[in-house]
Amino acid sequence: MRLVIARCSVDYTGRLNAHLPLATRLLVHKGDGSLLVHSDGGSYKPLNWMSPPCTLTVEEPDAESASAGVLEHWRVTHAKTGDALLVRIYEVLHDSTHELGIDPGLQKDGVEADLQRLLAEQVDVIGDGLQLVRREYPTAIGPVDLLLRDPAGGTIAVEVKRRGDIDGVEQLTRYLELLGRDPHLSPVTGVFAAQEIKPQAKVLATDRGIRCVTLDYEGMKGIESGAPRLF
Repeated sequence: MRLVIARCSVDYTGRLNAHLPLATRLLVHKGDGSLLVHSDGGSYKPLNWMSPPCTLTVEEPDAESASAGVLEHWRVTHAKTGDALLVRIYEVLHDSTHELGIDPGLQKDGVEADLQRLLAEQVDVIGDGLQLVRREYPTAIGPVDLLLRDPAGGTIAVEVKRRGDIDGVEQLTRYLELLGRDPHLSPVTGVFAAQEIKPQAKVLATDRGIRCVTLDYEGMKGIESGAPRLF
């Protein structure tokens, strides 16, 4: 990645034309070929940019530009659309190149997989005396997040969501209908577990005999103590 702080002007031509007058800006030329033009404001959003696939070419300024103080032209051309970004460099205040290596990507905390894992380790959140049969229990229409056994020998199918809505209740309903046909699992009841459950989803779940559990993710991680609220 190349970082250049320069006094520059920028012209974009393509589906629309845009002009940034002369000012001091940060130019970010990334390894994928893209160029981003940033000001000292506006948070993360660049003033203008060119996304890959594109090519950056450094050109000598023509006589008119040189007489106006331009040191060089950066021309970035998109390979498919032909859109172009022309950066006129008047003064370079900083120029550095950094090898960042391969980025592993964003790892989100609190996604459904994390909730499912924690709930599998703490099935007492759902109820006392329960035992985990399996995570991702396979069915013909997809895996059930958690399958539990209660002390009486009944089966509990648990659907885990970050935000529970009607679609999640419908999904669990289909699982329950299918699992209920298996004499080795019957009787089967359902639990809809989420950090937040929409009111319409609670009404639908209750109407279908499905219990709702609101999960305290921070508490389950051990950061705070707390029990889930049952509805």
